[in-house]
Amino acid sequence: MKLFSYFRSGTSHRLRIALRLKGLDREYMQVDLLHEQHASADYRAINPQGLVPALEVDGEVLIQSPAIIEWLDERYPEPPLLPRDALARARVRALAAVVGCDMHPLNNRRVLNYLRSQFACDDDAVNAWCGTWMSAGFDALDSLLAADDGRGRFCFGSSPSVADVYLVPQLSTARRFRIELARWPRLLDIEAACLELPAFAEAAPARQPDAPATPAR
Repeated sequence: MKLFSYFRSGTSHRLRIALRLKGLDREYMQVDLLHEQHASADYRAINPQGLVPALEVDGEVLIQSPAIIEWLDERYPEPPLLPRDALARARVRALAAVVGCDMHPLNNRRVLNYLRSQFACDDDAVNAWCGTWMSAGFDALDSLLAADDGRGRFCFGSSPSVADVYLVPQLSTARRFRIELARWPRLLDIEAACLELPAFAEAAPARQPDAPATPAR
């Protein structure tokens, strides 16, 4: 497997977690977003969208982290990232979708660069934009998790699921945009439980081979 990734990309982060939870080896292929490597002809030949991550497996290239993670769960079913029960699967997918559909796209690098270039937004304005949508998503997640009486230390049950795979990178991104997370202790407790596991700790942005000693913003 070849993983085309950028250390700070939230979508790459979630795929790195999933690969490590599955115990799968992969070759790390840096795609430097800061220097526009994703827009090069060479990379667009791999992923025409010019986005990360991409996963090359036996000559086939998979794109879009939700599709790749579900493929991993089908191809390598242990440990499962989705519950076996259909209703439980729907609930876990919904938790992940709050992040993947309603939060992350609005803090994606290309969206923020558009705000800066077309609307002259400074860092304070960009942080306020990110804070608005991330806070709304974290509020929703917190309410959903609070209503689950059977939940263990993780988002669903007593082991990590795809919901945790999505949540932890989003919390990491929120810190980068200076969002105060103390108002969501339930989410922070889940993050702490996840980070006790090597799969989550080793997938962190700062642990990646392309992470600089002092990352640029």
